[in-house]
Amino acid sequence: MTDLSRIFKAYDVRGIYGTDIDGDTAEAIGRGLARALSDLSGKPVGDLKIGLGRDMRLSAPELALRYREGLMAEGAHVVDAGMVGTEMLYWLVGSRELDGGLMCTASHNPKAYTGAKMVERGSVALSGDRGLAEVRAHIEHGLGEAPGGGSFEEVDLYADFQKVALQVIDASVIKPLKVVVDGGNGMAGPMVGPILDRLPVEVIETYWTPDGEFPDHEPNPLLPENREFIIKKVLETGADLGIAWDGDADRCFFIDGEGEFVPGDFLTALLAASVLEKVPGADILYDVRASRAVPDTVERLGGRALVNRVGHAFFKTRMRDEGGEFGGEVSGHYYFKAFYNADSGTIPALLILELLSKRSATLAELLREYRSRYFISGEINSTVADQQAKMDEIKALHGEATITELDGISIDYDDWHFNVRPSNTEPLLRLNLESLVSQEDMEAKRDEVLALIRA
Repeated sequence: MTDLSRIFKAYDVRGIYGTDIDGDTAEAIGRGLARALSDLSGKPVGDLKIGLGRDMRLSAPELALRYREGLMAEGAHVVDAGMVGTEMLYWLVGSRELDGGLMCTASHNPKAYTGAKMVERGSVALSGDRGLAEVRAHIEHGLGEAPGGGSFEEVDLYADFQKVALQVIDASVIKPLKVVVDGGNGMAGPMVGPILDRLPVEVIETYWTPDGEFPDHEPNPLLPENREFIIKKVLETGADLGIAWDGDADRCFFIDGEGEFVPGDFLTALLAASVLEKVPGADILYDVRASRAVPDTVERLGGRALVNRVGHAFFKTRMRDEGGEFGGEVSGHYYFKAFYNADSGTIPALLILELLSKRSATLAELLREYRSRYFISGEINSTVADQQAKMDEIKALHGEATITELDGISIDYDDWHFNVRPSNTEPLLRLNLESLVSQEDMEAKRDEVLALIRA
């Protein structure tokens, strides 16, 4: 059996196909998940209904079959959606009130990787704090003889999912925008494409067909080298904007008509404005790394801005328990109450097209107020020997600031602030810093804090 400590991460299972995760590992994870969901729900495994989906990776058909066999070996009923985007699996679990689900995907990782994202009832993600450790423990304690008795059904979600997603916006207001889309040979093409086809937009499709070989570029638009193509295409074609998705299409990223990448916190602010038009006074969640553009926008528009720990399990759980309408992370995860609190790569794309149409403005114009007032560093990683000792040192040097420790440490002054968080899996500290003074001030303060971290 694989060394499970290598593949069980903070929020999912991830590893290299054949080396870290093979068919036997997948079947064991399926069995462990069935038992963990039984523990979490208080139901016998034989009463569980569990959703299953897979992405377009070359290993996914084999591994999804073995996940299914593992779930069935414990006696569960599997609702198998086949090849779908990750949010479609979340939607399946939420809309059909299933007891949990497993998505066979490695998200934005390179071709060699595979993995699984797992959720419990309500599409709330399993994490190291709840659920994932139990899956691992069941496997490590020995699964023994399988009781069997499970069953499965295959379902086609596409038409129903696309119909529901389109209802999030008023399609009648959409103007004839020109949009470059980059699916990264992932799941965005089949998932989002038919929705865009129903709107009066001119879509320039690139890398729109799922292909686990990833012949064009890795499906990770957060890496600048993977954005070069779409930026060039937007400028060449005179498009109004570009939208790129990661491999399993639960995240989307935007390029404005001037070829500039839109940071996730600025996009969160725009999406919050769109949501607050529809649900006045709503609670909006944002992560500790974000620009003050987010709470400033939310409060100006009459909403309530709530800062949150980084990570989809923390967002989804809090939205479920407290009723937040929308949550956004700097990393491009956007969560919607109307969508079972799940992260979606479809809804943000539709909401931004609707917002641009309603405002009769370009994306660059909507972003101008943010880019001229909020100067952000983006996330910068540094290797450190002792994460906690370094954070203690930073706190001691900023005693006059407001200091909070919701997730790592956040240091707040009136005209600048920063957050430093330890990585869950590597000896790294992650810095996000913002100045409200100027780009030059941000760079000077960024370099000063980095020098301290790296000393």
